Amino acid sequence: MPIKSDKWIRKMAQSHDLINPFAPHQVKTLEGERIISFGTSSYGYDVRCADEFKVFTNLNSTTVDPKNFDSGNFVDVQKDVCVIPPNSFALARTIEYFKIPRDILTICLGKSTYARCGIIVNVTPLEPEWEGHITLEFSNTTSLPAKIYANEGVAQLIFLQSDDPCETSYADRQGKYQGQIGVTLPKT
Repeated sequence: MPIKSDKWIRKMAQSHDLINPFAPHQVKTLEGERIISFGTSSYGYDVRCADEFKVFTNLNSTTVDPKNFDSGNFVDVQKDVCVIPPNSFALARTIEYFKIPRDILTICLGKSTYARCGIIVNVTPLEPEWEGHITLEFSNTTSLPAKIYANEGVAQLIFLQSDDPCETSYADRQGKYQGQIGVTLPKT
């Protein structure tokens, strides 16, 4: 399963609408200010975070249950910076919308800039023929509040191509997160 290069990513973004909006090169400054980079890298694509966040809170003293999730456990925040409380987490979404080809498995990993601050992005696969905004989970593993910056790079995608297209894709299975728009909470 070969990893796809920057050349392949640019070609697929232009011909198959793989990533929208798309930055064909690494962007390190915006309006003259240094930012956490996003866009096409050597063997991946660094995604940006939108300004829509759901910050976890335990005000209701409930149990977190993926089969019976209480959306009241989150506080909605819409800002350019999200502060995650100590030892907590927040959900966000990518600015970019993805359409993954049938012969590609994509893996979302955290950027080292955030990891070096104790902020971890959950590793997640984007299955063949999945499409939508990626819902990102940021864990603040520190005992201090931590910041996430909207409109800047937050995670990297790696694209792996199979020799054989899969027999059953995410679209074929009518996956529950297919076509998700915005921050999407757990579904069963």
